[in-house]
Amino acid sequence: MKTVQISLNSIDKVKSFVNDISKFDFDFDLVSGRYVIDAKSIMGIFSLDLSKPIDLNVHAEGAALDEVVAVLKPYLI
Repeated sequence: MKTVQISLNSIDKVKSFVNDISKFDFDFDLVSGRYVIDAKSIMGIFSLDLSKPIDLNVHAEGAALDEVVAVLKPYLI
């Protein structure tokens, strides 16, 4: 598992983020304060405070993790 900080500060960013990570079979969790939600859930993402950076837990290993991080580059802080 790897944790990265991302920014989803617009509706378009949220939609493209969910589309990008939905291509993978791994679990992704967004952590904001005490809330942990499934990162593939658009409704869940909109329940968070998107004005601040959010921690993303990626449940992948090795080469698959490198591929996920490459896809996440536009959202990383």
